[in-house]
Amino acid sequence: MITIKPITPQDLSALSQLYEELMGVPSNVRQMQKMFEYMERQGHYYVLGAFDQDQLVGSVMGIECMDLVGSCEPFMVIENVIVSDRVRRQGIGQKLMLQIEHIARDLRCAYIILVSGDQRKEAHIFYEKLGFKDEKVQGYRKHFN
Repeated sequence: MITIKPITPQDLSALSQLYEELMGVPSNVRQMQKMFEYMERQGHYYVLGAFDQDQLVGSVMGIECMDLVGSCEPFMVIENVIVSDRVRRQGIGQKLMLQIEHIARDLRCAYIILVSGDQRKEAHIFYEKLGFKDEKVQGYRKHFN
């Protein structure tokens, strides 16, 4: 039975392992703990975990962003969507995404937005099945060392 619930500080070590599976590089767990505490204090970050019994098998993060355009409604950015290779295609990602969408609706967000690497074709199919539309926008990143 899969349970979706907020990530706690006790889950960060397991979350670090999931992120390594997603990104291919290990997380600095000590820095991760500091950042998690900061995010909790801010109150606009929602990090959910999918748990199979007590084992963390997936996660998603939503960030509530404020807007000054039009009616000034907030929106949510989705990041770090991961379901472990061991349990994919069992509906876990869908449960995570539906729960973060529920949070966004409760916050009265006008929309949710996410970006996905161009090479992640399987993920794109998954997002489209959940109702996300490929709007053919151009994304840019500038990394700092």
